[in-house]
Amino acid sequence: MSESVAEAYAAVRERIASACRRAGRDDDSVRLVAISKTFQPDRVRELLKCGHTLLGENRVQEALPKMDELGPVAAWHFVGHLQTNKARQVVGRFELIHSLDSEHLAREIDRRCESRGLRQPVLIQVRLGGEATKFGVAEADVAPLIESIAPLSHVELKGLMTVPPPAPDPEGNRHWFARLRDLRDECRSRSGLDLPELSMGMTDDFEVAIEEGATLVRIGRAIFGERAGPR
Repeated sequence: MSESVAEAYAAVRERIASACRRAGRDDDSVRLVAISKTFQPDRVRELLKCGHTLLGENRVQEALPKMDELGPVAAWHFVGHLQTNKARQVVGRFELIHSLDSEHLAREIDRRCESRGLRQPVLIQVRLGGEATKFGVAEADVAPLIESIAPLSHVELKGLMTVPPPAPDPEGNRHWFARLRDLRDECRSRSGLDLPELSMGMTDDFEVAIEEGATLVRIGRAIFGERAGPR
């Protein structure tokens, strides 16, 4: 018999708690973003019945209809690549955008928020592995991007996010997670910003990410099961 969403969610919560204990952290220092991409609203409702209310999506065209159908029952994070021409659809709908990757996008978000009297929290997506196929800002460009964002009164920078290169086991990503934490600390010292959030770790490696300081872990498959559609 396949595991229910409730059973899978409980197991993930316990793994998060165990990782926090190993790291000497409080359980509530890590927030679970349940990634619901490709899963239908009925499947997501199974999770909502467990009392979980933080969801993540990575495609605007899939996210918005799902959000409308489910109604105001959860907070949503946008975790995928955001095209500038989709910024108007995302600002104000998502509690946090994890994937800011250019000054151009930051200025478009700021412009859209200004016209609606909003302030949009964001994370900078960092491409630590230098992979040409990954979105994100090169490590050397993070500090200059922070400087360019600072004057934007409608964009609130909350921290950094990364998707590390594929690794044969979770330990293979530990140094990337540690590097993002160190980079955040360097940027915090340099900019004077708090930058409290580190979004890192997914189904295969979230426990290692927590041990290295993650405050947001993005987990889909371990909760909802294997995806039928494209990832």
